[in-house]
Amino acid sequence: MTQYPAYLLEDANRFFEPAGALNVLTVGSLAHGEGLNAQHLTEVMVRPITRQNEPSPFSRIGPGVSGSTKPDLVDIGGTLIYDPVVQRLRKGEEVPSAGVLTLNHAYLDRLFTAGSGTSYAAPRVAFSAAQILGRMPTASANLIRALLVGSAKIPEAASERMALLGGDAIRSVLGHGMVDLERAAFSDDARVVLYGEDELAIDHFAVYRIPIPEPFQTEQGERSIRVTLAYDPPVRHTRADYAGVGMSFRLLRGCAPDLIFEHYRKRAKDEERFPEIAGRFDCKLTPSSTIREKGTVQSATATFKRDVAEYCNDYYLVVRCESGWASHVDRQNFAVVIEISHKAELQLYERIRQRIRVQT
Repeated sequence: MTQYPAYLLEDANRFFEPAGALNVLTVGSLAHGEGLNAQHLTEVMVRPITRQNEPSPFSRIGPGVSGSTKPDLVDIGGTLIYDPVVQRLRKGEEVPSAGVLTLNHAYLDRLFTAGSGTSYAAPRVAFSAAQILGRMPTASANLIRALLVGSAKIPEAASERMALLGGDAIRSVLGHGMVDLERAAFSDDARVVLYGEDELAIDHFAVYRIPIPEPFQTEQGERSIRVTLAYDPPVRHTRADYAGVGMSFRLLRGCAPDLIFEHYRKRAKDEERFPEIAGRFDCKLTPSSTIREKGTVQSATATFKRDVAEYCNDYYLVVRCESGWASHVDRQNFAVVIEISHKAELQLYERIRQRIRVQT
């Protein structure tokens, strides 16, 4: 009661394996509310621990292997309440209002029951994945992961409750946040989702041109570009270097494609040094590369508040594939999702669609 949510960060509260696996989505839990029923509201003794969308008292934390972001996502999994009459915490299996509604395994006795746990949060994310797969039946697991994580946001209530513990605490408890299924599966007028599935040879890179319409550059208000990369490298848990291949991305603007290729291409020993790309051309992405590149689902956002017309109509996403211990792998599959959004009600979708049609 007195140590929530700080106790969530204790070593004893780390997640159990195989939740640390890099190529899976690990799901933490959020509370659906205080967990009190009508009777408890009239009793001053029974105490709630959480409010709606705050971390569940039982949710376990990361980070994962080598400091990777784990859990990847969070969803509703119920809460706990403290009952001084019995002097212990009570969960949804005992007090239905503290849990989430679910099917009862003994369905001949009772069809529905309630429960609290991350085991109830994970199926909700699986449901979102299934909904996306229903709309995109040929999508790979990498693309599904990228769409889910690319739509996720940390609820305001959870962020406020964890704020005093710092950014690392928020990442360790809440990961990338809670999936917004509508954002994952659809674009709208002022928010456009572009995606692609591809593969790269080891120690090679790809450059993707992102069309940026004029209203995004000049209209007043906050706008953002969010990039999410998902890949599935070979892994070997017996090695200190868990993932056999590494991938990363950078978002550039205002510079010619030729300069980008010259900067990133591999050089022979007798060639001159690569040309530098000025810092103003490199979009500042949050979280930083040192944080996001530790995982196989990487998501970062560049936010703009002033006029950016000087950087012209195209931004470039550079995706790199770096070799590791997996010498038997020649190519690496991946998926990338780019969300372009503006808080003002602008017609970004139609403008970007027209440019893509012209280019193709």
